[in-house]
Formats: sequence, structure tokens, C-alpha cells
Amino acid sequence: MIIKKFQGATEMDAVLQAKEELGKDAVVLNVKKIKQRGIFKFLKSTIVEVTVALEEGKIEKDKTETDTVKANDSKSSFDSVADEKIVLKPQSKIIEKKALDLGKDETVELEKKLANLQSLLEKQIETKPAETLTTEQETQKSETAVFAQLIYNTLLDMEVDEKYINQFIGEIELTKNKDLTIDHVLSNIYQRMILKLGEANLIKEAKKKPKVVYFIGPTGVGKTTTLAKIASKFHVEGNKKIVMLTADTYRIAATEQLRTYANILGVPFNVVYSAEDLKNYVTQFKEYDFILVDTAGHSHKNKEQTGDILKLLNCLGDSVEKEIYLVISAATKYRDLIKIVDTYNNMIDYNIIFTKLDETTSLGNILNIKMYSGKELAYVTLGQNVPDDIEIFDAQSLVKQLLGGQ
Repeated sequence: MIIKKFQGATEMDAVLQAKEELGKDAVVLNVKKIKQRGIFKFLKSTIVEVTVALEEGKIEKDKTETDTVKANDSKSSFDSVADEKIVLKPQSKIIEKKALDLGKDETVELEKKLANLQSLLEKQIETKPAETLTTEQETQKSETAVFAQLIYNTLLDMEVDEKYINQFIGEIELTKNKDLTIDHVLSNIYQRMILKLGEANLIKEAKKKPKVVYFIGPTGVGKTTTLAKIASKFHVEGNKKIVMLTADTYRIAATEQLRTYANILGVPFNVVYSAEDLKNYVTQFKEYDFILVDTAGHSHKNKEQTGDILKLLNCLGDSVEKEIYLVISAATKYRDLIKIVDTYNNMIDYNIIFTKLDETTSLGNILNIKMYSGKELAYVTLGQNVPDDIEIFDAQSLVKQLLGGQ
């Protein structure tokens, strides 16, 4: 005997499917109503499943047996539920008056409630194949777990490290709280990510002038341009007295670039050839608010150059207040970023500036490096224009983008 299950919007629809495939001799054994599962179950109609049987000799021999369940192979065939494809439709396609037995005001309210999920759902659901779950899996996988998987996929697409995604989602304890609403899940993860990222740690004035600010990092990440942007903000908008120094004697172009910016701003500019030079300039400009120091870009693999930079960073001791900003590109590979921060993690204290956000669509590295290094984030840059293309790091804005929003 062959036993199969068919589903339809009504009992008649399911029976007709059975008769069409197995013939008029198929016998209905059981009729069962199945409630829709998934995030939007309240927008879906109940479906009907019928279990039918047919004597084996009455069906064509060339029928495949891959989609059948033989009674003699399993005594529990009548009680099992057929695999159901869970298909979630984008909210823009399912919120229709015909689909909701709601009044006008209730419909508007529902649309507002789901608005914060639209971008996330449409991007993920439309691009992911429908997931097939067995009955046993379905009972174990709650709506919140399905939604958490959606968030997981979104963050993974943004190149957030898998271990950090698991950490954020795991902290909600979905398995113990299967009745959590999707709004609660999203809000909870959103808030946790913001707390982990923290507030921007910006360059502050020293209690006793001057404040020495170093900009360090690899070649080509935009240290010189970033320094110029900050200098412009401080001098033009903040009316601060600043000095621009460069210790990058390897690249003539970098020196001339910074000299040009200094001339435009009308602020002092000098080249630092040694730690002693830096000490002298700090004494010379002791009445200034900020001394901004550009350093030579170098590979994290070059220990000699790293040593030279460290000497420059440590030569002033505690005689003046200083801050160090590691400038790195958001477009750099994650594993390379790890090696870069590892170069300095055990040697100096620093904050982070991420550049070139305009050159990548995957911003997960910002979160990854924050979590990995434990260092504070300060500024981000989004282009080459001085002084416009620089912003204070905004955790809320980043998290919204990571979760698929705008």
C-alpha cells in the first residue's frame, strides 16, 4: 500500500490533487487542518492536509517512490506530517487589504509596526531559497528562532564575524524564550550591538596645553588626509590653534600634501626627523591647543619601522598629554586588520579611526575590530574631500546599516 499526503487551501483542493496523481481509487484516510508557521502566520490562511492511500498494484510502475511512504516501512506513517516549505513573503507584498481581516486603522498600525523590518526582510527573504523543515524541526524552531536566523544571515552578509553574531543572538537565550516577539528580538540585538560599539572617543583638549595627537597606521589608508580634515575642523570651526607636523620622511608627496593643507589653513607646519625634533617642537608650540603629528605608513610586518614609530610615540613621556589614533581602512581584509591591531595592542593605548567607508558595502569589519581589540572608535571618513568627508563615529547608524536598514 502507498500512502501520501496532499495539502490545499480546502479539503476539496487537497483531495483533487490526490485523485489527479494517484487516480480515482485513492482512499482518504485522514483530514487535518494545519496552522501556518513563520513570522507572518497571522497573515496566512489555514491549510488542509489529507492523507490518502492506494493499493500498490493500482498505480503505474514508473511512479517514483522518493516522495512516498510505505505503510510496511513505518507504522507511524499516519501520524507523521509531510515536509512543509516555509516561505516568507516580503512585507510589501503581503500587507494587502484582502489578506487582512482588519479595519483601516489597524492595517495602518500594522504597517507602521513592521516598517523597521522591511529592508531586512526584503533583502534576505527574496534572496534566500525557501527552507524545508520536518515536523519535528518545525516544533523546535520557533518564530523568534526563524527571525534570529534572518538576522544572522544579514550580519553574515555584512561580513560580521560569525562568533560575534552568535554572541549577540545567544545572549537573548532564544531556546528559553520562544515566545519573544520579533520586535523584541530585533530591539534586543540592536541595543546590545550599540552597547558593544560604545560612544565615539573624540580628540579632546588637554588640561594643560598642548595636546599632542599622533596618527599611525599602514600605508595608503588616508592618514594624511584624515589629519588635514581634523585640523580643518578644529581650526576653522573650533577656532583652535593647531600645528601640523609630519614624521613621514619616506614619501615626499605626503610631506608636500600636508604642507599645502597647512598653507591653506594658515597654520605652522614642520618636518620631524627624530624624537629630539618632536620634543623641540612641543616646547616651541607649548601655547597651542593641538599638535597633530602624521607618521610614516608602514607594513605591520616591518618590525624596524614599527620600532621607529614606537620611539616617536614614547619620547615625550608624561610631560604632555597625548592621544594616539590608529587609522585603518574599512575596505581592508579582516585577517589583515587583526594583524595590524595586534602590532600595537600590547605596546600602546590607542583609539581607532576607520577610513574609506565609501569604498566598501560590507561594514562588518568595524564591529569586528571593535570587538576584537577592545579599543574605542572615534571618527570615520567617507571620501577625499577636506574637510567635509569625515564624521564622528555613530554606533546607531552603523548598527542600522549592519541590520539591513538605511
